[in-house]
Amino acid sequence: MSAGRFVAVLLCGALFGFGLALSTMVRPEIVLGFLRFQDYGLMLVMGGAVAVTLVAYRWAPRLLTRPVLGGSFHTHPSAWNRDTALGAALFGVGWGLCGVCPGPAIANLGTGNWTLLWALGGMALGALAQGWRRQP
Repeated sequence: MSAGRFVAVLLCGALFGFGLALSTMVRPEIVLGFLRFQDYGLMLVMGGAVAVTLVAYRWAPRLLTRPVLGGSFHTHPSAWNRDTALGAALFGVGWGLCGVCPGPAIANLGTGNWTLLWALGGMALGALAQGWRRQP
């Protein structure tokens, strides 16, 4: 990876983490309040993120000849199947139990919340188990 690409990825990751922290999405109690339909602030955050993503995916290929960091624009077809549904259900249950998903959990480590290492460890074990299961 070139130095310019590395810096761009680092800056985008820092901006993403800052946005998660600013929106309080790194605080499990806020996320759990949202999941319990007690606090709707995160719905606005996620709605804004979805809107920006939809606009970017729709207009970036029209405005740019190629992606900023190289490569080409392409679609990524995906198929819904039993594994996708099971993975989505497990992700949702894990999110509901611990109150964090991977991005905010990693960003929250920057605030010194080391207890989230348990949640990240569980995510890593789940990913490892899926990798073992998918091997031929």
